Amino acid sequence: MMRRLGVSALGLRNGPHRVLVEKDLEVPAPGGVTLLADRYAPADVEGAPTVLVRSPYGRRGPFGLMCGQAFASQGFQAVVQSVRGGFGSGGVFEALDEREDGLATIAWLKEQPWFGGTFAMHGPSYLGYVQWAVAAEAGPELKALSMQVTASTFRDAVNVGGTFALESALIWVDLTARMKHSLSGITTGIMSPRRARRAALSGRPLAELDRLATGAQQRFFQELLVNGPDTPFWDKRDFSPTVSKVTAPVNMTGGWYDIFLPWQLKDYAALRAAGRRPYLTIGPWFHADQRMMRGSVGESVAWFRAHLLDDPSELRDQPVRLFVTGAEEWREFPDWPVPGMREERWHLQPDGALSPGEPPESAPDTYRYDPEHPTPFLGGPTLLGETHPSTDQRRLERRRDVLTYTSAVLDEDMEIIGPVAADLHVRSNREHTDFVVRLCDVTPDGESLNLCEGMRRLVPGSPEAGEDGVRRVALELWPAGHRFRRGHRVRVQVASGAYPRVARNPGTGAPIGTATEMLTADQEIFHAPGRASAIVLPLVPLATGAPTAPADPAER
Repeated sequence: MMRRLGVSALGLRNGPHRVLVEKDLEVPAPGGVTLLADRYAPADVEGAPTVLVRSPYGRRGPFGLMCGQAFASQGFQAVVQSVRGGFGSGGVFEALDEREDGLATIAWLKEQPWFGGTFAMHGPSYLGYVQWAVAAEAGPELKALSMQVTASTFRDAVNVGGTFALESALIWVDLTARMKHSLSGITTGIMSPRRARRAALSGRPLAELDRLATGAQQRFFQELLVNGPDTPFWDKRDFSPTVSKVTAPVNMTGGWYDIFLPWQLKDYAALRAAGRRPYLTIGPWFHADQRMMRGSVGESVAWFRAHLLDDPSELRDQPVRLFVTGAEEWREFPDWPVPGMREERWHLQPDGALSPGEPPESAPDTYRYDPEHPTPFLGGPTLLGETHPSTDQRRLERRRDVLTYTSAVLDEDMEIIGPVAADLHVRSNREHTDFVVRLCDVTPDGESLNLCEGMRRLVPGSPEAGEDGVRRVALELWPAGHRFRRGHRVRVQVASGAYPRVARNPGTGAPIGTATEMLTADQEIFHAPGRASAIVLPLVPLATGAPTAPADPAER
């Protein structure tokens, strides 16, 4: 009864199949290691297709329910495996090193007497990353992939624009260090963000923060501190070069406030360039948003029925489905970027104005960034919802180290759907410094709600400075799908920190893990002919795309 109630809570109809469970199946892996898996099977179906789930978060409790019981009750077999080093599986957990164990598991799967000849893979976050680790080499038996809030590489999500994603890294190492049994994720998911933020705000060097958060030094966190995006450390952990070789149909789900969204969309683009037709859903969700998690299983069931059982009846008409915030409605499109999108530059202007017009001759705006008192992060892409993804920014905008540029009141609705970018002309008295750009929607009562953001760490020679020290800085912001309502205003923030989402820049060029000296940075933002700083908005005609019935964002 509890299992059936749990399946209903996931948004699925209770399946017609009674479920049998085999626990602690032994899977041989490289190095003589044995991995443990549980198999869920419909009692009345022989040789049903298999859904493989590989998880570092346990194979019972919530994951057994969400991934095992749910799929088996709908007529699929499900194999839920604990990856190396966790929940009874042998060896030591090697974060992001999943290719060899994944391929060994698939080889074992194909040899089982109950294997029906075809399989799929499912799962969010790390459970999606492990799909990319093997998808290009899994063989013709792999018929479908369904992945949520993930990407084929975490390299750039850890090093956002060259910065270091401190808060997410700390939360994740605390989460994985403390998950010891199937129910530990419930309390750990609540406490890990609090421990991570408390450690980050201690003021201690970064190399000490993992010990402060978890009680012990964590090898993976230490490796992240010394291995930037261009180091060999990432080579065997980056599967983006193999995405174009994946032939199994791929279903992707992301969130506008997910930490992996920009790179998930790069995977989508790689598949499209290779002639594939992946499905893409983006909702108003953050990484671990339970609204998204509840809907993902039902969507995966429909995807697997279409591609493993030859029943496409539940697939939607268009492959791309987006929730447009502000309009608060779902839309369907044939592709991403959406047809009809055009880029328009809105220039930063003197006196804090923002408009499409070219700026006049004017002196640059200035502010001072002090890493001893770093500009805080109030809301945006988040891992476990430790901050509200979209929150009023007025408290941040009152700070002297934040510049704002605001449009006139809009006299008609305006929609953006697509990639957002910024083009800044800046000068700093530090060769090592950061810039952060954030796009906001200002309501008629003055509330300033963040929509998307991006950051870039500057180092000597990147980008090159002119003779007078001015550098042109390109930033990629998170994509957005939003309607600015008539009577609202568009706002752009410019700052040099978003702490503790990303590590503060000490201004010295010292290694981030051990830096103790902190230097202030005097920043100039230019808005003049020839140095017209701008945000680049992806404008679309109003109500472009096929609207679906207005719905609660949790509904799929």
